[in-house]
Amino acid sequence: MAKRNVAANSSFERSTLASLDQKLAMAKRCSHEGVMAGAKAAVVATIATAIPTLASVRMLPWAKANLNHTAQALIISTVAGAAYFIVADKTVLATARKNSFNPPTNA
Repeated sequence: MAKRNVAANSSFERSTLASLDQKLAMAKRCSHEGVMAGAKAAVVATIATAIPTLASVRMLPWAKANLNHTAQALIISTVAGAAYFIVADKTVLATARKNSFNPPTNA
């Protein structure tokens, strides 16, 4: 069995691990930005959907007869969930695209 050169491999392994840690940190930051943007969009969408939904149930006879509490909650939560996932996805993709063109500097 031949001995391997441990010193030569360890510096390569350290630089690879540092690069991997940097990529992991960037991925966490991108996903965190996506989650925050998605949550903000979901709150805005909930308010923007809840007001007309609840108002229409009180004012329109058809809505009063056909939209029970479950239907109202389903309408509002569907819009909030869609807004969350759309905005979070777009934010993560935009951040990843920006970081792929402008890699961070090693400080």
